[in-house]
Amino acid sequence: MTTAAVLTVSDRSAAGTRTDTAGPIAVAALRDAGFECADAVIVPDGADSVEHALRALLSRGARLVVTTGGTGVAPRDATPDGTARVLNHELPGIAEELRRRGAATVPTALLGRGLAGVAGGALVVNLPGSVGAVEDGMPVILSVAQHVIAQLDGGDHA
Repeated sequence: MTTAAVLTVSDRSAAGTRTDTAGPIAVAALRDAGFECADAVIVPDGADSVEHALRALLSRGARLVVTTGGTGVAPRDATPDGTARVLNHELPGIAEELRRRGAATVPTALLGRGLAGVAGGALVVNLPGSVGAVEDGMPVILSVAQHVIAQLDGGDHA
């Protein structure tokens, strides 16, 4: 079974003052799709905390990592910045599609800075922290995740 992980990035959730509502939705979607996925890991906002958490999840064998939160333009929104530090290369089509689908219902989705790309042998995708963004975004991610992982393992373009 392929291992996936969810990283929730939120100062308030990390401090215990707000319940993480988006992370569990991503975890459930991954499990329903056949991935082995522990409960979401929660870290505070900031590029350093995101980078360190991603590196830890990848070192534990995650082949797909979905982050929620910290993708906007607020001063503490630094998830894409931390993610960029671990990516070998970006897959901009995934991030573009996530923004396109989000903007169809919430125009401010166009302000998202989320990234998607390859880190070693894994696919890493940033989602906004809202429940709606995760519900809309997980089908996009799941539609390509197994193909990306197969490609990273040397699979053909079938």
